Amino acid sequence: MEAVNITKTFTGVTALNNVSLNIYSDEVNAIVGENGAGKSTLMNIFSGVYSDYEGKMLLDGEEVRFANPKQAQQKGISIIHQELNLVPNLSIAENIFLGREFINRFGLLDYQKIYKETDKLMSVLELDVSTRTKINKLKVGQQQIVEIAKALSFDARIIIMDEPTSAISKHETEVLFRLIESLKKKGVAIIYITHKLEELERIAEKIIVLRDGKFIHSGPLKNISRNEIIRMMVGREIRDFFVRDRSETGMEILRIEGLSLRDPFIPGGYALRKISFSLKQGEVLGIFGLMGAGRTELLESIFGLYPEQVEGKIIIEGKFTVVNNPLAGKRFGLALVPEDRKLDGLILQMTVCESISLASIENVENYGFINHGREKKQAGNFIHDLQIKTTSALQVVEKLSGGNQQKVVIAKWLATNPKILLLDEPTRGIDVNAKNEIYKLIGKLAKQGIGIIMVSSELPEILAMSDRIVVMSEGRITAEFSQGQANEENIMQAALPKSTMAGENT
Repeated sequence: MEAVNITKTFTGVTALNNVSLNIYSDEVNAIVGENGAGKSTLMNIFSGVYSDYEGKMLLDGEEVRFANPKQAQQKGISIIHQELNLVPNLSIAENIFLGREFINRFGLLDYQKIYKETDKLMSVLELDVSTRTKINKLKVGQQQIVEIAKALSFDARIIIMDEPTSAISKHETEVLFRLIESLKKKGVAIIYITHKLEELERIAEKIIVLRDGKFIHSGPLKNISRNEIIRMMVGREIRDFFVRDRSETGMEILRIEGLSLRDPFIPGGYALRKISFSLKQGEVLGIFGLMGAGRTELLESIFGLYPEQVEGKIIIEGKFTVVNNPLAGKRFGLALVPEDRKLDGLILQMTVCESISLASIENVENYGFINHGREKKQAGNFIHDLQIKTTSALQVVEKLSGGNQQKVVIAKWLATNPKILLLDEPTRGIDVNAKNEIYKLIGKLAKQGIGIIMVSSELPEILAMSDRIVVMSEGRITAEFSQGQANEENIMQAALPKSTMAGENT
Protein backbone atom coordinates (compact mmCIF):
# COMPACT_ATOMS: atom_id res chain seq x y z
CA MET A 1 0.00 0.00 0.00
CA GLU A 2 1.19 3.51 -0.78
CA ALA A 3 0.09 6.93 0.42
CA VAL A 4 0.85 9.70 -2.08
CA ASN A 5 0.79 13.37 -1.00
CA ILE A 6 -2.11 12.90 1.41
CA THR A 7 -3.44 16.04 3.09
CA LYS A 8 -6.35 16.06 5.53
CA THR A 9 -7.77 19.14 7.26
CA PHE A 10 -10.36 19.62 9.95
CA THR A 11 -11.84 22.96 10.97
CA GLY A 12 -8.83 25.24 11.46
CA VAL A 13 -6.37 22.32 11.80
CA THR A 14 -4.21 20.51 9.22
CA ALA A 15 -3.97 16.96 10.56
CA LEU A 16 -1.89 15.62 7.63
CA ASN A 17 0.27 17.74 5.34
CA ASN A 18 1.41 16.19 2.06
CA VAL A 19 2.29 12.79 3.57
CA SER A 20 3.77 10.06 1.35
CA LEU A 21 4.88 6.62 2.56
CA ASN A 22 4.91 2.92 1.64
CA ILE A 23 3.61 -0.13 3.52
CA TYR A 24 5.05 -3.58 2.74
CA SER A 25 3.73 -7.09 3.33
CA ASP A 26 5.53 -9.76 5.41
CA GLU A 27 6.70 -7.20 7.98
CA VAL A 28 5.70 -4.91 10.82
CA ASN A 29 5.60 -1.31 9.64
CA ALA A 30 5.84 0.70 12.88
CA ILE A 31 4.46 4.25 12.84
CA VAL A 32 5.48 6.56 15.68
CA GLY A 33 4.92 10.19 16.57
CA GLU A 34 3.58 12.42 19.29
CA ASN A 35 -0.14 12.76 19.94
CA GLY A 36 -1.44 15.01 17.20
CA ALA A 37 1.26 13.87 14.75
CA GLY A 38 -1.42 12.52 12.39
CA LYS A 39 -0.98 8.77 12.94
CA SER A 40 -4.61 7.94 13.71
CA THR A 41 -5.89 10.31 11.01
CA LEU A 42 -3.79 8.50 8.40
CA MET A 43 -5.00 5.12 9.65
CA ASN A 44 -8.61 6.33 9.46
CA ILE A 45 -8.00 7.18 5.79
CA PHE A 46 -6.43 3.76 5.16
CA SER A 47 -9.40 2.02 6.83
CA GLY A 48 -12.18 4.03 5.15
CA VAL A 49 -13.28 6.18 8.10
CA TYR A 50 -12.32 9.37 6.22
CA SER A 51 -12.87 9.63 2.46
CA ASP A 52 -12.57 13.41 2.04
CA TYR A 53 -8.84 14.04 1.69
CA GLU A 54 -6.40 15.34 -0.89
CA GLY A 55 -3.85 13.05 -2.51
CA LYS A 56 -4.28 9.39 -3.31
CA MET A 57 -3.85 5.91 -1.93
CA LEU A 58 -2.62 2.95 -3.96
CA LEU A 59 -3.30 -0.70 -3.18
CA ASP A 60 -1.26 -3.18 -5.25
CA GLY A 61 -0.46 -0.27 -7.57
CA GLU A 62 -4.09 0.68 -8.21
CA GLU A 63 -5.70 3.83 -6.81
CA VAL A 64 -8.44 3.24 -4.24
CA ARG A 65 -10.64 5.58 -2.21
CA PHE A 66 -12.87 3.95 0.38
CA ALA A 67 -16.24 5.54 1.12
CA ASN A 68 -16.61 3.64 4.40
CA PRO A 69 -14.85 1.01 6.56
CA LYS A 70 -16.82 -1.83 5.00
CA GLN A 71 -15.25 -1.12 1.59
CA ALA A 72 -11.80 -1.19 3.18
CA GLN A 73 -12.61 -4.50 4.89
CA GLN A 74 -13.72 -5.97 1.57
CA LYS A 75 -10.27 -5.08 0.19
CA GLY A 76 -8.62 -6.83 3.13
CA ILE A 77 -7.83 -3.87 5.41
CA SER A 78 -8.75 -4.26 9.07
CA ILE A 79 -8.09 -1.91 12.00
CA ILE A 80 -7.76 -2.39 15.76
CA HIS A 81 -8.68 0.97 17.24
CA GLN A 82 -6.95 2.35 20.33
CA GLU A 83 -10.26 3.78 21.52
CA LEU A 84 -12.59 0.81 21.95
CA ASN A 85 -15.29 0.53 19.31
CA LEU A 86 -17.61 -2.07 20.85
CA VAL A 87 -21.32 -2.23 21.71
CA PRO A 88 -21.47 -2.56 25.53
CA ASN A 89 -24.78 -4.46 25.75
CA LEU A 90 -23.91 -7.10 23.16
CA SER A 91 -21.87 -10.24 23.84
CA ILE A 92 -18.28 -10.83 22.73
CA ALA A 93 -19.47 -13.03 19.84
CA GLU A 94 -22.19 -10.59 18.76
CA ASN A 95 -19.66 -7.73 18.67
CA ILE A 96 -17.13 -9.65 16.61
CA PHE A 97 -19.61 -10.61 13.90
CA LEU A 98 -21.86 -7.53 14.11
CA GLY A 99 -23.23 -6.68 10.66
CA ARG A 100 -21.98 -9.92 9.09
CA GLU A 101 -23.73 -12.56 11.17
CA PHE A 102 -24.02 -16.16 9.99
CA ILE A 103 -27.51 -17.13 8.80
CA ASN A 104 -28.87 -20.69 8.90
CA ARG A 105 -31.02 -22.36 6.26
CA PHE A 106 -34.18 -21.04 7.92
CA GLY A 107 -33.04 -17.44 7.51
CA LEU A 108 -32.32 -17.03 11.23
CA LEU A 109 -29.14 -16.07 13.03
CA ASP A 110 -26.88 -19.11 13.34
CA TYR A 111 -25.68 -18.48 16.89
CA GLN A 112 -24.08 -21.90 17.09
CA LYS A 113 -21.69 -21.00 14.26
CA ILE A 114 -21.15 -17.45 15.60
CA TYR A 115 -20.10 -18.84 18.99
CA LYS A 116 -18.00 -21.60 17.40
CA GLU A 117 -16.02 -19.14 15.25
CA THR A 118 -15.60 -16.76 18.21
CA ASP A 119 -14.34 -19.62 20.39
CA LYS A 120 -11.60 -20.26 17.83
CA LEU A 121 -10.48 -16.62 17.96
CA MET A 122 -10.57 -16.55 21.77
CA SER A 123 -8.47 -19.70 21.86
CA VAL A 124 -5.81 -18.13 19.63
CA LEU A 125 -5.72 -15.03 21.86
CA GLU A 126 -5.89 -17.09 25.08
CA LEU A 127 -8.80 -15.10 26.56
CA ASP A 128 -10.51 -17.45 29.01
CA VAL A 129 -13.94 -15.79 29.06
CA SER A 130 -17.29 -17.08 27.77
CA THR A 131 -18.04 -15.66 24.32
CA ARG A 132 -21.58 -15.03 25.59
CA THR A 133 -20.29 -12.47 28.11
CA LYS A 134 -21.49 -8.93 27.49
CA ILE A 135 -18.82 -6.33 26.76
CA ASN A 136 -19.85 -4.14 29.71
CA LYS A 137 -18.89 -6.99 32.06
CA LEU A 138 -15.29 -7.03 30.81
CA LYS A 139 -12.30 -5.01 32.00
CA VAL A 140 -10.68 -2.56 29.56
CA GLY A 141 -7.84 -4.98 28.82
CA GLN A 142 -10.25 -7.80 28.01
CA GLN A 143 -12.21 -5.48 25.73
CA GLN A 144 -8.96 -4.67 23.91
CA ILE A 145 -8.49 -8.41 23.25
CA VAL A 146 -12.02 -8.51 21.77
CA GLU A 147 -11.08 -5.64 19.45
CA ILE A 148 -8.05 -7.63 18.30
CA ALA A 149 -10.20 -10.72 17.75
CA LYS A 150 -12.68 -8.69 15.69
CA ALA A 151 -9.91 -7.47 13.39
CA LEU A 152 -8.55 -11.01 12.96
CA SER A 153 -11.99 -12.32 12.05
CA PHE A 154 -11.86 -10.45 8.71
CA ASP A 155 -8.92 -12.58 7.50
CA ALA A 156 -7.26 -9.34 6.40
CA ARG A 157 -4.19 -8.75 4.19
CA ILE A 158 -3.35 -5.53 6.04
CA ILE A 159 -3.98 -5.20 9.77
CA ILE A 160 -3.65 -1.80 11.44
CA MET A 161 -2.93 -1.98 15.18
CA ASP A 162 -3.36 1.37 16.97
CA GLU A 163 -1.80 1.09 20.46
CA PRO A 164 -2.90 -2.58 20.77
CA THR A 165 -1.02 -3.19 24.05
CA SER A 166 -2.04 0.01 25.86
CA ALA A 167 -4.51 -1.79 28.14
CA ILE A 168 -3.48 -5.45 28.11
CA SER A 169 -1.28 -7.47 30.43
CA LYS A 170 2.28 -8.66 29.80
CA HIS A 171 1.04 -12.20 29.10
CA GLU A 172 -1.55 -10.96 26.60
CA THR A 173 1.14 -8.81 24.96
CA GLU A 174 3.33 -11.90 24.48
CA VAL A 175 0.37 -13.75 22.92
CA LEU A 176 -0.18 -10.81 20.55
CA PHE A 177 3.50 -10.72 19.56
CA ARG A 178 3.45 -14.45 18.75
CA LEU A 179 0.33 -13.86 16.67
CA ILE A 180 2.04 -11.02 14.78
CA GLU A 181 4.95 -13.32 13.90
CA SER A 182 2.48 -15.91 12.60
CA LEU A 183 0.63 -13.31 10.51
CA LYS A 184 3.89 -12.04 8.96
CA LYS A 185 4.75 -15.58 7.85
CA LYS A 186 1.37 -15.70 6.07
CA GLY A 187 2.25 -12.53 4.11
CA VAL A 188 0.08 -10.13 6.13
CA ALA A 189 1.25 -6.52 6.38
CA ILE A 190 1.09 -5.14 9.92
CA ILE A 191 0.88 -1.39 10.56
CA TYR A 192 1.75 -0.97 14.22
CA ILE A 193 1.26 2.31 16.10
CA THR A 194 2.72 2.54 19.59
CA HIS A 195 4.28 4.91 22.10
CA LYS A 196 6.13 2.02 23.76
CA LEU A 197 9.36 2.14 21.81
CA GLU A 198 10.77 -0.92 23.55
CA GLU A 199 8.08 -3.00 21.79
CA LEU A 200 9.45 -2.08 18.38
CA GLU A 201 12.77 -3.75 19.09
CA ARG A 202 10.85 -6.99 19.58
CA ILE A 203 8.61 -7.02 16.52
CA ALA A 204 9.24 -4.30 13.93
CA GLU A 205 11.40 -4.34 10.80
CA LYS A 206 10.59 -0.85 9.56
CA ILE A 207 9.91 2.46 11.28
CA ILE A 208 8.01 5.50 9.98
CA VAL A 209 8.07 8.79 11.92
CA LEU A 210 5.40 11.50 11.67
CA ARG A 211 5.53 14.90 13.37
CA ASP A 212 2.93 17.68 13.32
CA GLY A 213 1.09 16.03 10.43
CA LYS A 214 4.23 15.69 8.28
CA PHE A 215 6.32 12.74 7.12
CA ILE A 216 9.75 12.82 8.81
CA HIS A 217 11.49 9.48 8.26
CA SER A 218 11.10 5.93 6.95
CA GLY A 219 13.67 3.15 7.10
CA PRO A 220 14.86 -0.10 8.71
CA LEU A 221 14.52 -0.07 12.48
CA LYS A 222 17.92 -1.74 12.95
CA ASN A 223 19.64 1.37 11.59
CA ILE A 224 18.26 3.82 14.14
CA SER A 225 18.60 4.23 17.92
CA ARG A 226 15.77 4.90 20.37
CA ASN A 227 17.16 8.37 21.13
CA GLU A 228 17.21 9.20 17.42
CA ILE A 229 13.58 8.11 17.13
CA ILE A 230 12.57 10.36 20.01
CA ARG A 231 14.51 13.30 18.56
CA MET A 232 12.65 12.92 15.26
CA MET A 233 9.30 12.58 17.04
CA VAL A 234 9.67 15.71 19.16
CA GLY A 235 11.93 17.74 16.87
CA ARG A 236 14.61 18.41 19.48
CA GLU A 237 17.29 16.70 21.56
CA ILE A 238 16.08 14.20 24.15
CA ARG A 239 16.58 15.41 27.71
CA ASP A 240 15.23 14.66 31.13
CA PHE A 241 12.51 12.22 30.14
CA PHE A 242 11.23 10.19 33.07
CA VAL A 243 12.64 12.59 35.66
CA ARG A 244 10.77 14.15 38.56
CA ASP A 245 12.02 16.70 41.04
CA ARG A 246 11.44 15.36 44.55
CA SER A 247 9.59 17.46 47.12
CA GLU A 248 9.26 17.43 50.90
CA THR A 249 6.24 15.53 52.20
CA GLY A 250 3.96 16.85 54.95
CA MET A 251 1.50 15.38 57.39
CA GLU A 252 -0.61 12.31 56.65
CA ILE A 253 -3.58 13.33 54.53
CA LEU A 254 -5.20 9.95 53.79
CA ARG A 255 -5.30 6.60 55.55
CA ILE A 256 -7.05 3.48 54.26
CA GLU A 257 -7.68 0.76 56.84
CA GLY A 258 -8.89 -2.74 55.95
CA LEU A 259 -10.70 -1.70 52.78
CA SER A 260 -12.47 -4.61 51.06
CA LEU A 261 -14.74 -4.61 48.00
CA ARG A 262 -17.37 -7.31 47.63
CA ASP A 263 -17.59 -8.78 44.13
CA PRO A 264 -21.19 -8.31 42.85
CA PHE A 265 -20.80 -11.19 40.38
CA ILE A 266 -19.40 -13.79 42.79
CA PRO A 267 -21.49 -14.54 45.92
CA GLY A 268 -19.19 -14.28 48.92
CA GLY A 269 -16.30 -13.19 46.72
CA TYR A 270 -14.14 -10.08 47.06
CA ALA A 271 -12.47 -7.97 44.37
CA LEU A 272 -10.34 -6.28 47.08
CA ARG A 273 -9.32 -7.72 50.45
CA LYS A 274 -8.07 -5.87 53.54
CA ILE A 275 -6.24 -3.03 51.78
CA SER A 276 -4.38 -0.67 54.14
CA PHE A 277 -1.96 2.17 53.36
CA SER A 278 -1.38 5.87 54.00
CA LEU A 279 -0.60 8.96 51.93
CA LYS A 280 1.13 12.19 52.97
CA GLN A 281 0.76 15.72 51.66
CA GLY A 282 3.07 16.25 48.69
CA GLU A 283 3.72 12.51 48.28
CA VAL A 284 3.36 10.51 45.07
CA LEU A 285 2.30 6.98 45.96
CA GLY A 286 2.66 4.64 42.99
CA ILE A 287 0.41 1.58 42.71
CA PHE A 288 1.56 -1.21 40.43
CA GLY A 289 -0.07 -4.52 39.56
CA LEU A 290 -0.86 -6.73 36.61
CA MET A 291 -4.25 -6.60 34.93
CA GLY A 292 -6.92 -7.86 37.31
CA ALA A 293 -4.94 -6.93 40.43
CA GLY A 294 -7.68 -4.52 41.55
CA ARG A 295 -5.88 -1.20 41.09
CA THR A 296 -8.76 0.58 39.32
CA GLU A 297 -11.31 -0.88 41.74
CA LEU A 298 -9.25 0.48 44.64
CA LEU A 299 -9.28 4.06 43.32
CA GLU A 300 -12.96 3.84 42.44
CA SER A 301 -13.78 2.48 45.92
CA ILE A 302 -11.95 5.36 47.60
CA PHE A 303 -13.82 7.83 45.38
CA GLY A 304 -17.24 6.44 46.38
CA LEU A 305 -18.35 4.50 43.31
CA TYR A 306 -19.32 1.34 45.25
CA PRO A 307 -20.81 2.50 48.58
CA GLU A 308 -22.93 -0.63 49.12
CA GLN A 309 -20.06 -3.04 48.48
CA VAL A 310 -17.16 -1.40 50.35
CA GLU A 311 -16.03 -2.35 53.84
CA GLY A 312 -13.28 -0.71 55.91
CA LYS A 313 -12.30 2.84 56.82
CA ILE A 314 -11.33 5.92 54.83
CA ILE A 315 -9.67 8.57 57.02
CA ILE A 316 -9.00 12.00 55.50
CA GLU A 317 -6.95 14.54 57.46
CA GLY A 318 -7.36 12.45 60.61
CA LYS A 319 -11.16 12.19 60.40
CA PHE A 320 -13.17 9.05 59.63
CA THR A 321 -15.02 9.83 56.41
CA VAL A 322 -18.00 8.22 54.69
CA VAL A 323 -17.51 8.59 50.94
CA ASN A 324 -20.75 7.16 49.60
CA ASN A 325 -20.70 8.78 46.15
CA PRO A 326 -18.31 10.80 43.93
CA LEU A 327 -19.98 14.09 44.92
CA ALA A 328 -19.11 13.36 48.55
CA GLY A 329 -15.61 12.38 47.44
CA LYS A 330 -15.20 15.75 45.74
CA ARG A 331 -16.52 17.51 48.85
CA PHE A 332 -13.81 15.81 50.95
CA GLY A 333 -11.10 16.93 48.50
CA LEU A 334 -10.80 13.79 46.38
CA ALA A 335 -10.47 13.84 42.58
CA LEU A 336 -10.29 10.85 40.21
CA VAL A 337 -8.79 10.93 36.71
CA PRO A 338 -10.19 7.65 35.32
CA GLU A 339 -8.48 5.02 33.19
CA ASP A 340 -10.84 5.40 30.21
CA ARG A 341 -10.94 9.10 29.39
CA LYS A 342 -13.54 8.83 26.62
CA LEU A 343 -16.01 6.67 28.52
CA ASP A 344 -15.63 7.98 32.06
CA GLY A 345 -13.72 11.27 31.84
CA LEU A 346 -15.29 13.35 29.10
CA ILE A 347 -18.47 14.23 27.24
CA LEU A 348 -16.89 14.32 23.81
CA GLN A 349 -19.38 16.72 22.23
CA MET A 350 -18.69 19.41 24.85
CA THR A 351 -16.17 22.19 24.29
CA VAL A 352 -12.84 22.35 26.11
CA CYS A 353 -14.26 25.23 28.14
CA GLU A 354 -17.39 23.33 29.22
CA SER A 355 -15.41 20.16 29.95
CA ILE A 356 -12.99 21.90 32.30
CA SER A 357 -15.79 23.48 34.35
CA LEU A 358 -17.96 20.35 34.42
CA ALA A 359 -16.90 19.18 37.91
CA SER A 360 -16.68 22.71 39.36
CA ILE A 361 -19.77 24.52 38.11
CA GLU A 362 -19.94 26.40 41.41
CA ASN A 363 -16.75 28.24 40.40
CA VAL A 364 -18.29 29.77 37.28
CA GLU A 365 -21.95 30.37 38.09
CA ASN A 366 -23.93 33.34 39.37
CA TYR A 367 -27.38 32.80 40.90
CA GLY A 368 -27.81 29.49 39.09
CA PHE A 369 -26.57 30.72 35.70
CA ILE A 370 -23.21 30.04 34.03
CA ASN A 371 -20.97 33.08 33.86
CA HIS A 372 -19.43 32.33 30.47
CA GLY A 373 -16.73 34.95 30.83
CA ARG A 374 -15.52 33.43 34.09
CA GLU A 375 -15.79 29.94 32.62
CA LYS A 376 -13.71 30.92 29.59
CA LYS A 377 -11.09 32.62 31.78
CA GLN A 378 -10.76 29.49 33.94
CA ALA A 379 -10.37 27.32 30.83
CA GLY A 380 -7.78 29.72 29.39
CA ASN A 381 -5.67 29.46 32.53
CA PHE A 382 -5.63 25.65 32.38
CA ILE A 383 -5.00 25.62 28.61
CA HIS A 384 -1.93 27.77 29.27
CA ASP A 385 -0.69 25.97 32.40
CA LEU A 386 -1.15 22.43 31.03
CA GLN A 387 -0.12 23.36 27.45
CA ILE A 388 -3.33 21.96 25.97
CA LYS A 389 -3.06 22.11 22.17
CA THR A 390 -6.41 23.41 20.94
CA THR A 391 -7.56 26.04 18.45
CA SER A 392 -9.52 27.73 21.25
CA ALA A 393 -11.40 27.08 24.49
CA LEU A 394 -14.49 26.59 22.34
CA GLN A 395 -13.10 23.65 20.33
CA VAL A 396 -15.03 20.41 20.77
CA VAL A 397 -13.07 17.92 22.91
CA GLU A 398 -13.68 15.11 20.42
CA LYS A 399 -11.43 16.93 17.91
CA LEU A 400 -8.40 16.93 20.24
CA SER A 401 -5.66 14.32 20.19
CA GLY A 402 -5.70 11.67 22.92
CA GLY A 403 -2.97 13.35 24.94
CA ASN A 404 -4.73 16.69 24.93
CA GLN A 405 -8.03 15.06 25.86
CA GLN A 406 -6.23 13.57 28.86
CA LYS A 407 -4.98 17.01 29.87
CA VAL A 408 -8.55 18.33 29.73
CA VAL A 409 -9.67 15.57 32.13
CA ILE A 410 -6.85 16.49 34.51
CA ALA A 411 -7.75 20.18 34.23
CA LYS A 412 -11.39 19.37 35.00
CA TRP A 413 -10.42 17.85 38.35
CA LEU A 414 -7.73 20.39 39.20
CA ALA A 415 -10.46 23.02 38.90
CA THR A 416 -12.07 21.46 42.00
CA ASN A 417 -8.94 22.31 44.06
CA PRO A 418 -8.39 18.74 45.31
CA LYS A 419 -6.32 17.72 48.32
CA ILE A 420 -5.92 14.15 47.06
CA LEU A 421 -5.55 13.35 43.36
CA LEU A 422 -6.21 9.77 42.18
CA LEU A 423 -4.61 9.14 38.78
CA ASP A 424 -5.54 5.91 37.00
CA GLU A 425 -3.10 5.30 34.11
CA PRO A 426 -2.65 9.06 33.52
CA THR A 427 -0.28 8.59 30.56
CA ARG A 428 -2.03 5.71 28.80
CA GLY A 429 -1.91 6.24 25.03
CA ILE A 430 0.14 9.43 25.37
CA ASP A 431 3.35 10.17 23.46
CA VAL A 432 6.78 10.71 24.99
CA ASN A 433 6.63 14.50 25.07
CA ALA A 434 3.08 14.66 26.47
CA LYS A 435 4.11 12.14 29.13
CA ASN A 436 6.99 14.39 30.12
CA GLU A 437 4.61 17.33 30.46
CA ILE A 438 2.29 15.33 32.70
CA TYR A 439 5.24 14.13 34.82
CA LYS A 440 6.27 17.75 35.34
CA LEU A 441 2.68 18.61 36.26
CA ILE A 442 2.54 15.79 38.81
CA GLY A 443 5.80 17.04 40.34
CA LYS A 444 4.44 20.59 40.48
CA LEU A 445 1.21 19.46 42.16
CA ALA A 446 3.15 17.42 44.71
CA LYS A 447 5.25 20.49 45.56
CA GLN A 448 1.98 22.36 46.20
CA GLY A 449 1.13 19.76 48.87
CA ILE A 450 -1.42 17.69 46.97
CA GLY A 451 -1.27 13.99 47.87
CA ILE A 452 -1.16 11.90 44.69
CA ILE A 453 -1.94 8.22 44.15
CA MET A 454 -0.86 7.11 40.69
CA VAL A 455 -1.75 3.76 39.13
CA SER A 456 0.44 2.77 36.19
CA SER A 457 1.17 -0.39 34.21
CA GLU A 458 4.60 0.90 33.17
CA LEU A 459 7.37 -0.02 35.60
CA PRO A 460 9.83 2.71 34.49
CA GLU A 461 7.10 5.28 35.06
CA ILE A 462 6.27 3.97 38.53
CA LEU A 463 9.95 3.88 39.50
CA ALA A 464 10.65 7.39 38.19
CA MET A 465 7.61 9.14 39.64
CA SER A 466 6.90 7.51 43.00
CA ASP A 467 8.13 8.35 46.50
CA ARG A 468 6.73 4.98 47.64
CA ILE A 469 5.38 2.05 45.67
CA VAL A 470 2.56 -0.29 46.68
CA VAL A 471 2.27 -3.53 44.71
CA MET A 472 -1.05 -5.35 44.29
CA SER A 473 -1.91 -8.87 43.16
CA GLU A 474 -5.32 -10.56 43.06
CA GLY A 475 -7.02 -7.82 45.08
CA ARG A 476 -4.41 -7.66 47.86
CA ILE A 477 -1.34 -5.58 48.68
CA THR A 478 1.64 -7.89 48.35
CA ALA A 479 4.53 -5.46 48.92
CA GLU A 480 5.50 -1.88 49.67
CA PHE A 481 8.81 -0.27 48.72
CA SER A 482 10.45 3.06 49.33
CA GLN A 483 11.85 4.79 46.27
CA GLY A 484 15.33 3.62 47.16
CA GLN A 485 14.35 -0.03 47.70
CA ALA A 486 12.34 -0.53 44.54
CA ASN A 487 13.58 -2.07 41.32
CA GLU A 488 11.85 -3.75 38.39
CA GLU A 489 12.69 -7.25 39.58
CA ASN A 490 11.32 -7.05 43.13
CA ILE A 491 8.22 -5.14 42.01
CA MET A 492 7.40 -7.74 39.35
CA GLN A 493 8.00 -10.60 41.78
CA ALA A 494 5.44 -9.07 44.15
CA ALA A 495 2.97 -8.42 41.31
CA LEU A 496 2.88 -12.00 40.03
CA PRO A 497 -0.10 -14.03 41.26
CA LYS A 498 0.93 -16.95 43.45
CA SER A 499 -0.38 -19.43 40.92
CA THR A 500 1.80 -17.85 38.19
CA MET A 501 4.87 -17.89 40.41
CA ALA A 502 4.28 -21.51 41.33
CA GLY A 503 3.95 -22.40 37.65
CA GLU A 504 7.25 -20.71 36.85
CA ASN A 505 9.03 -22.43 39.72
CA THR A 506 7.94 -25.83 38.48
